[in-house]
Amino acid sequence: MDHLHYTANEHRKGQHLTFECRVLIQTRLKDGWSPNRIAKEIGCAPNTVRNEIKRGTVSLYKGNILRYKATAGQNAYKRNRQSCCRHYDFFEKSNFISFVEQKFFEEGWSLDACVGRALENELFTRYQIVCTKTLYSYIDLGLLGIKNIDFPENFAGHLKKHRFIKTSEF
Repeated sequence: MDHLHYTANEHRKGQHLTFECRVLIQTRLKDGWSPNRIAKEIGCAPNTVRNEIKRGTVSLYKGNILRYKATAGQNAYKRNRQSCCRHYDFFEKSNFISFVEQKFFEEGWSLDACVGRALENELFTRYQIVCTKTLYSYIDLGLLGIKNIDFPENFAGHLKKHRFIKTSEF
């Protein structure tokens, strides 16, 4: 790759490395460049390049030689990305969720009251309960049988009351 004909997109801060950047790292390492010099060319932090080199280094010839391979780095990146997502403990705490739905519909309890009374009466342990904010998130995601329309009017839209300040007239 020549600098005059370099067509890869500039790496922007906060973005993940692309496969093209990984190929560039592999090529520059074969040319004997340092991680700092490679980072300047790509436009990222030198530590990002060093971490990528650690992630994509494979052993060749029965472990005698270590080399960076762009495909190994890309595969490790994809493997790590599969496990990085938001994990909901909805299914582990399904007994508490069904308790909340029952009390909400049959006895008219609020979500706050369900959490508070479950803790106060020791119906569930702290690890079996989700907080009130999480319950509202589950409702917004559609995981509960409770819908936003089921709430009283003052809770439904999380409406704020606006106050008007009277200014004295001169």
